[in-house]
Amino acid sequence: MPQGSSHRVVLVVDEQSNPFEVGCACEIFGGPLRPEIGFPLYDLRVVAPRRSTPMRDALFSIGAVGRLDEIDRADTVIVPNRPYVETPSRPVLLAALRRAHQRGARLVGLCTGAFTLAEAGLLDGRRAAVHWNLADEFRQRFPAVTLEPDVLFVDDGDVLTSAGSAAALDLGLHIVRLDHGAEVANHVSRRLVFAAYRDGGQRQFVERPMPPAAGQSLAPALAWAQQRLDEPITVADLARRAGLSAGSLHRRFRAELGTTPLAWLTVERVTLACRLIELGDHGLETVAHRSGLGTGANMRALFKRHVGVSPADYRRRFTG
Repeated sequence: MPQGSSHRVVLVVDEQSNPFEVGCACEIFGGPLRPEIGFPLYDLRVVAPRRSTPMRDALFSIGAVGRLDEIDRADTVIVPNRPYVETPSRPVLLAALRRAHQRGARLVGLCTGAFTLAEAGLLDGRRAAVHWNLADEFRQRFPAVTLEPDVLFVDDGDVLTSAGSAAALDLGLHIVRLDHGAEVANHVSRRLVFAAYRDGGQRQFVERPMPPAAGQSLAPALAWAQQRLDEPITVADLARRAGLSAGSLHRRFRAELGTTPLAWLTVERVTLACRLIELGDHGLETVAHRSGLGTGANMRALFKRHVGVSPADYRRRFTG
């Protein structure tokens, strides 16, 4: 994607939309020039069927800056979510989503937005994510959709869906990384102070910033490891740097990062490999060695698991 805001994102809000997901989308895809990046990432427009739209539980209303017909000019469309999924979506909205899909726009459903996409028939035969509490209802209503309940989000190419509210940030950062690379996505995640490493069963990978150094934080040991990712690093090595026993280190990792030391190391190495591939200065075997992933075969397996594509496909995405 060229640097700049030529990629138009249309965020659709409708009656009873959840303001949290709306805010996540505005924070990631909207806003002025980001000084730490140097260029605006997207051209975001918020649209709605009515001039004034009451948000969830009538907490407040927002005035959209655009109309639904702007969907017809969008490169990415973020569909509305709503807490009351039994209420049918507006036919005019479903028709607009189908037109957008037919002309090749990317569609994004945050949380219950998956219900909107499924109502439009755009998830039939495809994979999707939705909030775990709504999984059974979703399966009953849309049996033609392959629901993946144990992931934070699903990237199915031109249709992407996320699970519960906070997973909107995971998916949003994933999209930024797809469009602009791991380095830019890391800048955005740091600006959001979204430091929780959310591994779970998700297949995709979104980089998380290192926790701030303070007191007994693991940050000094993590910073030490990040400078030596191409070297063999064991749990015992990390424990010594942190001044902890191996058992205490595992407990602290779980408490601070929600993962294990070895899983964290793998993610850091995959992140470094992404950055090296984006630079385009090294062959894939060299990238595997310099990132600490060992061999090209091992790197390919880890890319499939964490990034969802092969290293070669990832390289093509950023080199044309």
